Amino acid sequence: MPSGCLRAVGRNTVVQELAFAAPAASPEPDAPGPGLPIGLVKRADGIYIDVGMSQAALTAAVAQVFAAGGYFAGLDYAALMQALYGVGPDLGAVQALRLADAVRVFDAARLALYKPPKVSLAYAEYTFQPLYLEQETLPDGTVIPERPVRLDIDEFVADMWNKGIRFGIDVAAVQAAMASPRAERITFATDLEPAPGRDACVVEVSSDLHRSDAPKARADGRIDLQSFQNRFPQIKANMRLLKKEPCAPGLPGFDLAGRRTEPAPPKDLTLRFLAGEGTEARLLDDGEYLVSTREGFLSVDAKSNRISVTDKIVSLEGVSGRTTGNLQLAGAYEEYGDVQEQRDVTGTDITVHGNVYGNIHSRGGSVALGQNLVGGSVHSVAGAVRVAGVASNAIVYAADGAVTIQRAENCVISGVDVSIEEASNCEIIGDTVRVALAEGCAIAGRNVEVESAGPRRRTEMVIYVLVKDVTQFDAEIADLELRVAALAQANADSQRELDRIAALPDVRRYLALAAKLRTQELVLTPEQGQHLRKIAGAVAEEMKAIQKHKQDLQVGQTQHKLLGDRLARVIEQQAEAAGIARCGLHLASGETMVRTMPFAADTAALRQLPPKELKQRLRGTPSGGQLLFADSAGSLDWHLTARPRPAP
Repeated sequence: MPSGCLRAVGRNTVVQELAFAAPAASPEPDAPGPGLPIGLVKRADGIYIDVGMSQAALTAAVAQVFAAGGYFAGLDYAALMQALYGVGPDLGAVQALRLADAVRVFDAARLALYKPPKVSLAYAEYTFQPLYLEQETLPDGTVIPERPVRLDIDEFVADMWNKGIRFGIDVAAVQAAMASPRAERITFATDLEPAPGRDACVVEVSSDLHRSDAPKARADGRIDLQSFQNRFPQIKANMRLLKKEPCAPGLPGFDLAGRRTEPAPPKDLTLRFLAGEGTEARLLDDGEYLVSTREGFLSVDAKSNRISVTDKIVSLEGVSGRTTGNLQLAGAYEEYGDVQEQRDVTGTDITVHGNVYGNIHSRGGSVALGQNLVGGSVHSVAGAVRVAGVASNAIVYAADGAVTIQRAENCVISGVDVSIEEASNCEIIGDTVRVALAEGCAIAGRNVEVESAGPRRRTEMVIYVLVKDVTQFDAEIADLELRVAALAQANADSQRELDRIAALPDVRRYLALAAKLRTQELVLTPEQGQHLRKIAGAVAEEMKAIQKHKQDLQVGQTQHKLLGDRLARVIEQQAEAAGIARCGLHLASGETMVRTMPFAADTAALRQLPPKELKQRLRGTPSGGQLLFADSAGSLDWHLTARPRPAP
């Protein structure tokens, strides 16, 4: 049949087939069939499109069919969109995709049935309504009355293509509107917005990063409802923490004309920018990971998003029954929130920037409170305690460290070195205590320095200077002093008797002659020698007594020196045992009492007393000790004076 001729297919149906220039060579089985552009293949069961070709070439082939006045009968519109634009379900690895039953000529009479659509920015609308063919008189005189006619979806796709709508037709909606007996205006085609890609991100790869807020199980099997199972997980060294998921590109969109719209490029990230102290980015066989380089606790900087593993736990939520429960920590802890009442925090090097209403227990290192300590307590086994704000109705105890408080009210404070700017109604004890302003306090220390002190309402102001009880040395010192004095008296008696005998006339003359003979100042004749022997015989008894007293005096003086040296050593030991005791009261601004308080053991034993016993000890009726000051005005500068050393 010649190209462009008509043939009848059934009653009232006319089909015209298109013919295109055939390829020069004989076609292969999947080569373009006669009358089809390259890219379209006619097989026994229909028209196929070669998806192995580029989408631009396939679009040109389809456009050639529509531009030549043809359309695809039995068109699979989804297959057309997949072949031309890659939109739709994945059809797998196929070389050719069935597109339609056949390619046919668009009858000019039916072409007039299709009206221009209303095209907006991102969609197109079309008004469907019932259509009728006018009454027709055939050449033989037969009259065909007016009759309804229906639009065809395949023709509609071809007509819309030629009118610029090449993408996004909702075939089901169009078919439903064509079948509807009433007029209806529908949106039949829309743009396809680009599908955004996936930005690069990080995902957790370790379950150990997650907290467990379940109640803590004790060793005896009971459940501690005041503590969580694992509020601050501990990280091991070389643990994979995060994995980088690389970015993935998005899918392009298409407008109604089939023009491609590119999606925004996905955002990438550099994993090493997230590595803080104790972590690093490592490229491993199965991806890039953020890995811990040390053992410690996880910390995330909210501003920079840097992830660190440090010895210190940093918390921003505060300590309460809702957030953390009681805490038992192995390392240092820094809290930016408040510690609520009846909450316990145990650890080392504890820093709280908020208020503390609960209890802090430090096994070592310092405790620093940035604000106030109200109704709670701080116990530090080894390390200093610092309260930058107010301590009120609290207990502060530093077994082996300093205590520094800005202002204290109604507190029990104990430490090695205590420094307070303002103290009111407090019981304070330490080896060294320094208070700028004390009102109604009971203070005890080895070295006490108070700038201003006085009572507060009905509460008296009392200062105790801790003086170590060294009475165990007194008995030995007294005994040695008696013995030294007795020896001194015996030596003096011997010296007096020796002087008395030597003063006798005969003895004095004999001693004088004997001295001159020893120095050869005098030489005796035989007659004089005989006379001297008579004198010596006369004073023989006296000379024996002199000799004995000299020997006794020599022994007594030696014993006196030895006992004197021993007495001096015991006195030095007593002074060393007593140590330093001092009180400096610069100004008494009301009735103030200062007295000594003897103690037998080390001051640590006094400082370790429970708060209730310590208050009773400092506020109770004083027993023993020496009253140093009791006045409503004046000052005091007292130092413990040691016992004087014995004279040589």
